[in-house]
Amino acid sequence: MSVHRGDAAQPDDVVLVDVSDRIAIITINRPDQRNALNAAVRTQLPRAIRACEANDDVDVMILTGADPAFCAGVDLKEFGSAPVGSAFGGRDDSGVRDDQGRLPYRGALPPHEKLLIGAVNGVAVTGGFEVALNCDFLIASDRARFADTHARVGVMPGWGLTVLLVQRIGVARARQLSVTGNYVDAATACAWGLVNEVVPHDQLLDRCREIARDSLTIDQRAVRRMLRTYAEVADTTTSEAWEIEDRASRAWAGGGYDPSDIEAKRAAIVARGRDQIR
Repeated sequence: MSVHRGDAAQPDDVVLVDVSDRIAIITINRPDQRNALNAAVRTQLPRAIRACEANDDVDVMILTGADPAFCAGVDLKEFGSAPVGSAFGGRDDSGVRDDQGRLPYRGALPPHEKLLIGAVNGVAVTGGFEVALNCDFLIASDRARFADTHARVGVMPGWGLTVLLVQRIGVARARQLSVTGNYVDAATACAWGLVNEVVPHDQLLDRCREIARDSLTIDQRAVRRMLRTYAEVADTTTSEAWEIEDRASRAWAGGGYDPSDIEAKRAAIVARGRDQIR
């Protein structure tokens, strides 16, 4: 992993991090291999997420791939050369995979409290699809394409696809993608609710930065508590989800709110709303 602040990237770095104005752009950088997830990427990408989580100069992360792809999934050349019966997957930076190759967290990416926006600039396939699904939400280029080819390869998903994809688009459409291996284009992905927006390719990062800057205008403690609540309620029943939200709301309020602080925020929200609905 290489961390840059506007400096030129080194072409042999497989994960790049560029921090500017409290926004970190994290780029999977194996363009000639369509950003396939080899052992180096699978080690450095979680490390990059953790580093941004710990960096007080970062409030929002944007994850993308070096053109022309977002991520073509696990590097099948490397996968095919692994010894029969071996646990596929490079060690993460803490070296805590068990003997089955499992990490101590669910999904393709480590837990994070800061907002993580997926900027899908091209194909997101299988493991790369799962990486995208582990982002808080997705903004897509008009060149984005999505496919689940796990069954075509002859492997099963292990980074949350059968959970996260169902949450985004429903079980019937998720099943259709998984049992056909067919691609869906960006417009269809947006219509299905897989991505939030589709923008022209050359505007993708600008749009993601714009959304990030909108989030930066909010108290980041509140943003992170909101994201944590969404994650907590996704893991339980509807009835328990109501209780989780109620407990979070009461704990956040604590001894009450400062009326002058609320009034200042109310005035700012009104002014911002007027600008947005002109």
